[in-house]
Amino acid sequence: MLKHILTKKKTICILSGILLILIVWTAWGNTALELNTYTISSRKLPDAFDGYRIAQVSDLHNAEFGDRNQRLLEMLREAEPDMIAITGDLIDSRKTNIAVALAFAEEAVKFAPCYYVSGNHEARVSEYQDLKTGLEAAGVTVLDDAQVKIEVSGESITVIGVNDPSFHADYLTSDATVMDRKLSELSSEDAGFAILLSHRPELFDTYVAHDMDLILTGHAHGGQFRLPLIGGLIAPNQGLFPKYDDGLYSEWNTNMIVSRGLGNSIIPFRFNNRPEVVLIELKVLLSRRYVGELSTILIMSALSKSSGLKI
Repeated sequence: MLKHILTKKKTICILSGILLILIVWTAWGNTALELNTYTISSRKLPDAFDGYRIAQVSDLHNAEFGDRNQRLLEMLREAEPDMIAITGDLIDSRKTNIAVALAFAEEAVKFAPCYYVSGNHEARVSEYQDLKTGLEAAGVTVLDDAQVKIEVSGESITVIGVNDPSFHADYLTSDATVMDRKLSELSSEDAGFAILLSHRPELFDTYVAHDMDLILTGHAHGGQFRLPLIGGLIAPNQGLFPKYDDGLYSEWNTNMIVSRGLGNSIIPFRFNNRPEVVLIELKVLLSRRYVGELSTILIMSALSKSSGLKI
């Protein structure tokens, strides 16, 4: 009898210890920021953009990492980006606090030019116009179905931003149809290397169809609960075991990066899924300078062989 009681107490202690570890791990994992870096290479990139760095912030949902988001801002500062992309859900429709969003934006623009697109949570609130006005006043470029050229040393790439489909969709029109219409109007053959800022990763096939070079998205929250060897458990607009929940996805010449995001919404916590900032470094494949130098070497080599000279 005594042995049975001791065994039972031991089991309870072990289970309690495991539960405590899981609680501590989860609490830490919801506040410990992580920086993940990707390299995107393309022949379409101008030479001036070799090494160009883009920091992506997504799905903040009014969360704060330190007083006035100082830990998040410090991570951005240390990343030394050339631009910052904010890909939607900067606010949360269930606990909207525009002041928190604007306070973050006012500091972020001090590190690099910021470009913002809306998410589905912005589409749900009546204060979106106030948020947009405040962001523009802070110096953020709001891309509401718009595009801009970014120039470096006389060369340029195109950044396209789309409003979340929730602003426009109805029950008879799919999000994919809405996005297809937007990109048909915005994309052009002379865009050069085109970066698309869009909240929705599940529309990847539409982005590929419009030959986008790089898409930065969020929305999936990393699948909320990440299971070993499986990945994310659930994501908005994708359901269970989402296909696009975290990281880099490629098809043909199109690359899409899905940020796990920073904050939470209807599900108030994440598991095994740290909040992240994404850093992308662009690399030029076979730059014109390199091709020119290689051509010169090959020509000189051919001439030397034909003339018997050594170079």
